[in-house]
Amino acid sequence: MKMLLVFLLVMMAACPAIPQDLSGKMFTFPQQTNTAHVKLTSSRQSLGAVTVCLRFFTDLRREHALFSLSTSSFSNDFMIQWDDKNKEIEPHIRDQKVEYGGQDFKLNMWHSVCTTWDSSSGLAQVWLDGQPSVRKYSSSGSSISGSPIIILGQEQDSHGGGFDINQSFVGMMSDVHMWDYVLSSCEIQKYVDELNFTPGNVLNWKALDFQIVDRVLIEEKQSSCH
Repeated sequence: MKMLLVFLLVMMAACPAIPQDLSGKMFTFPQQTNTAHVKLTSSRQSLGAVTVCLRFFTDLRREHALFSLSTSSFSNDFMIQWDDKNKEIEPHIRDQKVEYGGQDFKLNMWHSVCTTWDSSSGLAQVWLDGQPSVRKYSSSGSSISGSPIIILGQEQDSHGGGFDINQSFVGMMSDVHMWDYVLSSCEIQKYVDELNFTPGNVLNWKALDFQIVDRVLIEEKQSSCH
């Protein structure tokens, strides 16, 4: 019996996690911490272009990370954060910060953000609640590669760690998708309006492989009743 239990535990550890359909769900990050996060898994090891879209709900009035992809080469290979001092969504691509103005948002409401980048042109763009920013140069000529680690709820100041409590996310997050190409403006608008958009082919909220660390909850998504 003891040997059977050991065998089952080994098999469970060896088997990959089964992707989950999180439709109608949300991750709740209920407190400020330097430990709680969600680690997302993808088999993709190289990205020449990226689109990340997600929805978030928070009352934070300080800097916080929404999405953090780190590699062995760059701790902020693709990161999306809110800069409260300058009131802007700031992508960090290949450790290069891109600044956009005029993007403040109301607290305690659901918001959508999409960020795009193409390594061939080096251009990045942010869409907040369907409103596009200008397109700005960030980094070009090389793809994101090298054992990517993707984290929700914390910023990685080192590959897979280096979390800072003052950059942690507190609130709710849902509908996280990632593509290996730049979405068209029409596809982004479909995502914003929660219409029939093409799910992410790198990360798909309807088939998400993830690991929760510390106090993060999966709950039914709260939305307005009509």
